Amino acid sequence: MKPNTAQEQFIQQLSDLQEIEILDAVRSRLAENEDPLAIIEDAQEGMRRVGLRYEQGEYYLSALIMAAEIFREIMEIVQPVVVETQVASTGSGIVLLGTVQGDIHDIGKNIISILASCYGFVVHDLGVDVPPEIFVAQAEALKPDLIGLSGLITASFDAMGQTIALLRQVEARTGRRMPIIIGGSQIDEQICSFVGADYWVRSAMDGILLFQRLLPNAL
Repeated sequence: MKPNTAQEQFIQQLSDLQEIEILDAVRSRLAENEDPLAIIEDAQEGMRRVGLRYEQGEYYLSALIMAAEIFREIMEIVQPVVVETQVASTGSGIVLLGTVQGDIHDIGKNIISILASCYGFVVHDLGVDVPPEIFVAQAEALKPDLIGLSGLITASFDAMGQTIALLRQVEARTGRRMPIIIGGSQIDEQICSFVGADYWVRSAMDGILLFQRLLPNAL
């Protein structure tokens, strides 16, 4: 079925792994002064559909790798424009991010890391497969205003819970509150409660809006 809107066509092109077409579309949308954040959101939806096609057996691992590379290229094109259109401030809050132990997915985390930097936050990204002890050590050293834990697979939820339990001990020792946000496509209110987090988000833009709400004086 032919997509009935330009937005749907864009999403479908990424879902179909049409690298040349999707990158041309990104450049065209930017040339028309379209909001780069809207482009990122559409790209996220395209990636979500790639993941669904993989789960349904239509795509193999090689397709996921190709999709990740296309997404990286999209971000390379979009990121400079996002930086130009956002005003960074000098009084930014400090955000500590990382994908929890046992999970190596990083696309969503990387997006929110880029956007948070563009919006003026100081971001410390610990990468993927981060042990709870590393989160704790960095939380004690950096004294972040917010902590974001990312996890895509259900097996990562236990690691989230272990990490948060240790971070709560840091809060108890120091008397310093550090709001903890978890993110991922499988995350919901029930999981947030299960692991002991304060907030949860499913998209990078929701994460940025939450950062701004929690730290209104940082920007």
